[in-house]
Amino acid sequence: MPSTLLPHQFDIYCLHNFDLLENSGTSKYRTRMIKILLAEDHNIVRNGIKMLLESDESIKVLGEAVNGIEVMKQLASEEVDMVLADINMPEMDGIQLLKEVKSKYPKVKVVMLSMHDHEKYVMEAFKNNAEGYLLKNIGAEELIFAVKFVSQGRKYLCAELTMSFMDKMLQSKQYLMAMPDNEIDFSLRELEILQLIAEGLTNLEMSEKLFLSKRTIEGHRQSLLDKTKCKNSAALIRYGVMHGLIQ
Repeated sequence: MPSTLLPHQFDIYCLHNFDLLENSGTSKYRTRMIKILLAEDHNIVRNGIKMLLESDESIKVLGEAVNGIEVMKQLASEEVDMVLADINMPEMDGIQLLKEVKSKYPKVKVVMLSMHDHEKYVMEAFKNNAEGYLLKNIGAEELIFAVKFVSQGRKYLCAELTMSFMDKMLQSKQYLMAMPDNEIDFSLRELEILQLIAEGLTNLEMSEKLFLSKRTIEGHRQSLLDKTKCKNSAALIRYGVMHGLIQ
């Protein structure tokens, strides 16, 4: 998959099948026990996740915690390979915990577990060097696969979020600019002007909104007309809609 299609060039496996899991008896993923510290403030959820993880004999939950402070205390005395942590916890949340772990125990891998599917949470986690981000509604097979995948030194984003982000990118202006059937090279500013034209703004209104001179706006508008060979704004808007450049 080309790196331009995914943010931060995540090393993502999309899980079209689970052959590696089914043949784990001879797989490299079974080379050693993976020791996990599980942090989740809801007891029922934590117990359920622990049960799923330990259904695989190569995974062992060595400790449990209800917040980040407890995790840090346990890490001081317990050697683990990975912390699997809820992003929303009292006292010290998952993101703050992630920062603390990476600062004091850089070799420990951290996988975030969350109900939040908004990209800002995902970006925040990976920006702070998380190794993985999973939604809580993932199945047992994907959960186990993700843990084993991350244990091999790779980053993992759950399949549902991967496909969701891919759908957004396929609909984005930046992606459409690179599509083979759209040979015109538009600048981001031109696309912004095109969107505002479609919204009915005048040159003066656009200049005030974008803090640009009226002459600059007129130049971008003319460039759009020249590139698309459109004769007026109506034709320009029609072109933008047909090529998916206008939201």
